[in-house]
Amino acid sequence: MNDIIDLRSDTLTKPTPDMRRAMAEAPVGDDVFGEDPTVNTLQQRVAEMCGKEAALFVPSGTMSNQIAINAHTQPGDEIICEYGCHIFNYEGGGPALLSGAQIHPLKGNRGVITTEQIKAAIRPQNHHFAQTRLIEIENTHNRAGGAIFPLAEIKTIRHLANEYHLNMHLDGARLWNASVATGISIADWCLPFDSISLCFSKGLGAPMGSILVGSVDFINRAHRYRKVYGGGMRQIGIVAAAALYALDHHVNRLTEDHNQAIHLAQKLVELGAHVDIDATETNIVIADVKFLNRTADDICAELKNHGVLALAIAPTRIRFVTHLDVSDEAITRAHKVFDRVLC
Repeated sequence: MNDIIDLRSDTLTKPTPDMRRAMAEAPVGDDVFGEDPTVNTLQQRVAEMCGKEAALFVPSGTMSNQIAINAHTQPGDEIICEYGCHIFNYEGGGPALLSGAQIHPLKGNRGVITTEQIKAAIRPQNHHFAQTRLIEIENTHNRAGGAIFPLAEIKTIRHLANEYHLNMHLDGARLWNASVATGISIADWCLPFDSISLCFSKGLGAPMGSILVGSVDFINRAHRYRKVYGGGMRQIGIVAAAALYALDHHVNRLTEDHNQAIHLAQKLVELGAHVDIDATETNIVIADVKFLNRTADDICAELKNHGVLALAIAPTRIRFVTHLDVSDEAITRAHKVFDRVLC
């Protein structure tokens, strides 16, 4: 199994030996009582990093996003988001099930929806309509191949949100990647938003955990929903320690993942797959194999037979994700497998 090159997702990383050591040595307490010192340190550090007042450590990114939606909306409200985003496609209908809110998805370009699109979608103040309450943005955008949502557009959307008294939530599961790729600080990315969800178990390589950030009042409301969802954890400092270790050691190295992704994308294009190179800005590569006259499932099965794992996300689309556990040598071997399978 050590020879397997697993490019299905950056969630597949395993804690490094030093991360495991930090976890084993972490001081802990009961986080439901607010007494886990490692969790408290993590929450304070990330809140300060984001330029916000408070933060709440939660088990997963989906829970973080759904707590935020609950805290921002009332049943019957509407959320504007991009059609391919995670909350609309991969969270089990959570907004409807958990918050009684409906989604108003807009088709974007590389995961980006514009201020003009959003303005046209805002519901009038009329009893016939669900009321627009929240604008949600995903950055980087998974289904768009790790594309970065431009900060300039986010700022104009913030002005629009202010005009219509709307809240904004950022699904920043891979915001670390956007920050490293652009040189724009996490705080600058977070400034336009009322709430932000950040993930530790993807590019940063922790075994689990996300964090929700916002004002003191917002996090106070969010804390109740975490309890309702069953997300209250006890001596969870052993996991928070992994997140703290990742912040210290695994952020700047994301550049390595981005460089590997570009090399993968270029190789796939060379072999006849279609990849939007301009949208391959971080660690995700989406390859369309329709011109190879084979299905994504067939190609993924053959790649697996040669020791490379990838994820078919549509009949002719395959996702490859670079991460902490993929070396440059592994990328070189993957190229050789591509030569064998795709030629």
